[in-house]
Amino acid sequence: MSPVFPMLTVLSMFYYMCLRRRARTATRGEMNSRRAIESNTRALPINVEIVQYAKEVLDFSSHYGSENSMSYTMWNLAGIPNVYPSSGDFTQTAVFRTYGTWWDHCPSARLPFKRTPPTFCSQDYVELAFEEPVYPTAVHILETYHPGAVVRILACSANPYSQNPPAEVRWEVLWSEAPTKVNGPQARQFTPCIKQINFPTNLIRLEVNSSLLDYYTELDAVVLHGVKERPVLSLKTSMIDMNDIDEEEDEEKYGCGMDTLNKQFSIVTLREWPTNGYFDKLPYELIQLILSHLTVPDLCRLAQTCKLLYQHCCDPLQYIHLSLQPYWARINDTSLEYLQSRCTLIQWLNLSWTGNRGAISVSGFSR
Repeated sequence: MSPVFPMLTVLSMFYYMCLRRRARTATRGEMNSRRAIESNTRALPINVEIVQYAKEVLDFSSHYGSENSMSYTMWNLAGIPNVYPSSGDFTQTAVFRTYGTWWDHCPSARLPFKRTPPTFCSQDYVELAFEEPVYPTAVHILETYHPGAVVRILACSANPYSQNPPAEVRWEVLWSEAPTKVNGPQARQFTPCIKQINFPTNLIRLEVNSSLLDYYTELDAVVLHGVKERPVLSLKTSMIDMNDIDEEEDEEKYGCGMDTLNKQFSIVTLREWPTNGYFDKLPYELIQLILSHLTVPDLCRLAQTCKLLYQHCCDPLQYIHLSLQPYWARINDTSLEYLQSRCTLIQWLNLSWTGNRGAISVSGFSR
């Protein structure tokens, strides 16, 4: 008998045992939606990277398809790709309701709200849940038609599958950028460079702006890469978590500056000004006009400076048209309670995207 045959028999048995072991450890759907690879490119020590597709679509602002259909609806973002890497208009993809600027220019369009931060340009969103919480290392968005609409990627600290909801829900921006005009409608895998966060997540939110597109953008799937343990960045990376900075190093670095500042304050005698300076010479209406260009958080900060500006910042005329949509992640019953006395003359109120996961109660909204 040739010695080659025993060797082939041993290799076949070893391969069969490996397949049996993998079948026992793998969970249902893991072969399609998740795979583990060893990665030591930027993280020390070596960790296992988990790659998983979205398990479920939890929430969204709009979709082109009807509620009783699967064509062009956000539900198509869950699971493995249906179309990618093919390009074109497919009913198996997720499509938002609008594109371009025609809906802003039509006669029925409402006037834009004032006090909207210039950095807030999101028009639609979709929230995706993944099976396992991980520290994100990469997010891949499979765009199959007219790409370029994604403007923000966020991660949430709350686990949608946990039986005990956290007392505080935190949203962190992984990546943000202005909308871009992509040459050509061809499919692409969009993988922006995301920042590291200090909590694991299995809830990802995509926000889009389709104002520069000539047609509907179509998304097929979202892939989340991450590790189970928080990675330690190598020395080659420039990203430093503010929570990891040593307080003693902080004190040594800024101690000399604080000593000098304290000496200056001890020499100079602070006096209380009897007037408000040049603000006393300005008409009330002119100060109101100046403050009308501030966002809501800036108004709240300015109200803490002095009594005069507190009076102007709390004037109900500043809150006739109020949009809380840009601050959806921070709006709750306490926020509405804080603004209640200022909104006695309110005419237009935008609470879009707010109140998810019980942040705003029915009684709080009624008050």
